[in-house]
Amino acid sequence: MKFVSTIAGCLLFVLFFFFALKNTHQVDLILPGYQLQGPLVLMLLGAFVAGAFLGILAVTPTVFRHRRESSQHKNTIQALQSAAGTATVTGMAAPQPDSVAPRG
Repeated sequence: MKFVSTIAGCLLFVLFFFFALKNTHQVDLILPGYQLQGPLVLMLLGAFVAGAFLGILAVTPTVFRHRRESSQHKNTIQALQSAAGTATVTGMAAPQPDSVAPRG
């Protein structure tokens, strides 16, 4: 499977490389108060990087909230286990299957 993903990655790299070679003509990017000129492939790369950064930035608060809630849940579980006098989850023995009486 690793071989297939390596081949697919190499093929995608070659495809994107030829895409970059064919899209080198100059384009204008006009923003309020700014005007940038550059190759089309760099403008597309910049837009991709900016979109990825904004996507990560948008998800960051949710990730931190889930981590905080997970930590609180772990603390609650430990407090309940110590109050009940049971061992921690890692120290518990594996549950045994129910025994079935043989028919006879």
